[in-house]
This record gives sequence, structure tokens and C-alpha cells, in this order.
Amino acid sequence: MDQSFLDWPFFDDRHRALAAEVETWAATHLPVDHGDVDDACRGLVAGLGKAGLLRPTGASEGEALDVRSLCLIRETLARHDGLADFAFAMQGLGMGAVSLFGTPDQRAWLDRTRTGGAIAGFALTEPGAGSDVARTATTARRDGDAWVLDGEKTYISNGGIADVYVVFARTGEAPGAKGLSAFLLPAETPGLSVASRIEVMAPHPLAHLRLDGVRLPSGALIGEAGAGFKVAMSVLDVFRATVGAAALGFARRALDEAVARVRRPRAGGRTLAEHQIVQGHVADMALEIDAAALLVYRAAWTKDRGAARVSREAAMAKLYATEAAQRVIDTALQLHGGDGVRVGEPVEALYREIRALRIYEGASDVQRIVIARAVLDRA
Repeated sequence: MDQSFLDWPFFDDRHRALAAEVETWAATHLPVDHGDVDDACRGLVAGLGKAGLLRPTGASEGEALDVRSLCLIRETLARHDGLADFAFAMQGLGMGAVSLFGTPDQRAWLDRTRTGGAIAGFALTEPGAGSDVARTATTARRDGDAWVLDGEKTYISNGGIADVYVVFARTGEAPGAKGLSAFLLPAETPGLSVASRIEVMAPHPLAHLRLDGVRLPSGALIGEAGAGFKVAMSVLDVFRATVGAAALGFARRALDEAVARVRRPRAGGRTLAEHQIVQGHVADMALEIDAAALLVYRAAWTKDRGAARVSREAAMAKLYATEAAQRVIDTALQLHGGDGVRVGEPVEALYREIRALRIYEGASDVQRIVIARAVLDRA
């Protein structure tokens, strides 16, 4: 794969060394067998933790998450195995609120999630609410020194296999998004159950969770009561750019597969690469990838430079990179002809993997709203 982008000024020598380390590990250990997706994810988390590659998914107290490292790891893992990218990403997203706002007691969980000793989950989405966090219906009411949570969460990544979740619930300090709070919820807590598992086109561990009188101590509250929306948006501010990085990894793999395909001699000795129309497709794919990479690493670099918020930059990165990757992968599949839709072909798997990235952590149309509001506010 072309890695000339690592020479861009967005990166330090430590990032280039990290990219080489992840590439070496991935080339040796990936892809894994996806037959039992739960078992595969547990094995991936353990393996990534043993290799020390989960360290960037959590930040020590007083330090910031290194978004460029998160993006480089996600891009590399996604290029080799979409499930490996998922397993890595959820350790960071799941514990992002703790990294950014957690108390010392809460941060003890990071010692386990950063080493692969525990699996994390992020429970924000609800039935009927979708991308509109302000419509969160799950409630958390005070009962003495405790909180009691009731409600449902759906499409929760690592649902059913996570050891700990960050859950968002309505505590009622104000209407809409201003009345939400975030809680740290160990999976064995009584009242938390898996209502159903959810099967999707690119297999990942997903579940519909039910909270029925879940009782948590006061120390489970992350940040301040009523600040849940701020917590959620701060986490997404970091991890939306990494979704773009994962899309970038899928797109790079698709381009590599397409180039190898069109250079293969056919009957008569000619290759598809000799046709100008095919060359045009390859050029468009390469252009989309470089444009996406510039947006992704611009957002990551800006955050790492100390910007308080990068909502506009992260939204641009996620929107463009995921939509561009869909186009790149579709073109790669087209260039493969009938083989492109054959189960087991890399481009067929990529076609299924990329689609969800345009939905989760804020669908593409949500990103357009974020960008438009930022532009209009500045005007």
C-alpha cells in the first residue's frame, strides 16, 4: 500500500513508528475467522491488548487522547480486517467519556480496557430516537445516594459481550438535550439485560439492551448531572474523525484490490488497465482517497493541537471519507465484474462493511447539519 501520506506534516516520527508497528502486527494476525463474531471480538481485544495497541484508546488523567494515533490504527486495522477495526474502536469510544470526564475511581476501568482485560460499550442510541439525542427516553432518578435507571438502548456495539457500558439517561435538569447525564454501568449490574441480539449485513456484536430498575451508586455519574449531552458530543468530537479513518482503510484496500485486478492479463494478453475509461476510474478512486485522508488527518491534527472543539472538522472528515469510501468500493466492485459480488471476495466484504459507517456516530445528513450550522454561525 502507498504510505507516502505518512510524510505529510500532520505526523510526528512517533506516529510513523506506530503505523509501522500496527502494520506488522496486522499482517501477522489478520484477518481472523468471523464464524463466531463474539468469540472473534473477544480474541481481537485480547490480542490487541497483549500487543500494546489498545494504549491509545484511553488517556491518563490530565492528558488528551492522541487522535492521530487513533486514526492511524483504525485505518490500518480496517484495511486488513473490518472486525479488528471495530474491536479496537469500541475500546476507545466505549470509554471515551471516562477518558475525558471520569473520576479516579472510574478511570480504574481504563487499566483493564487499555490492556484487553475488559470490553467496553457505548449505550446512547434508543428505539425511536435514532440520531436525535435530545429525544432520549431512558430515565435516571435519584433515590437517596443512588440512581435508578429505566429504559431501552438499541444497536449497542459490543452489546452482550461488554464488561462495562457508558449509558446516557434523562435526569431532567432541563428539557431536551440539556437534561441528560452519563453513567458508568458494569455489565453484571442487576436489572441490565440483553433483550435481543441484532444481526447486520457485516457481522458485529450488536444488541438491544433493557434497563429495568438498574441501581447505581452516586459515583457512577460521569461528569455533572445534566451534562450528558456535552459528554456525548465531546466523545463524538474525538471519535467521528476516526470513523473517517476506518473508511479510509476500507477505501485503500479497495483501490489495491482494483489495481491488482485491472493489471491482470486477460484473454489475448491485454489488461483492463490499458483502457482509458478504466484509468479514469482508478484516477477518481485515488483522488477520493487522498482528499478523504487530508480531511481526516486535518481534523485529528487540529484536535491534537489543543482545539477545544473540532465539530466542523470532524463532521467534514466523517462525511466525506465515508461517502467517498462507498464510491471507491463500489467502483472497485464494478471493475471486478461478476467476481465482485461473489461471497468471499475482499471487495464483496468491503461493500458490506462500509455501509454502516455512513450511519453510526451521526448519519451523513446529521454531519451536513453540523457543518452547515458551523458555517452559518461563523457568518
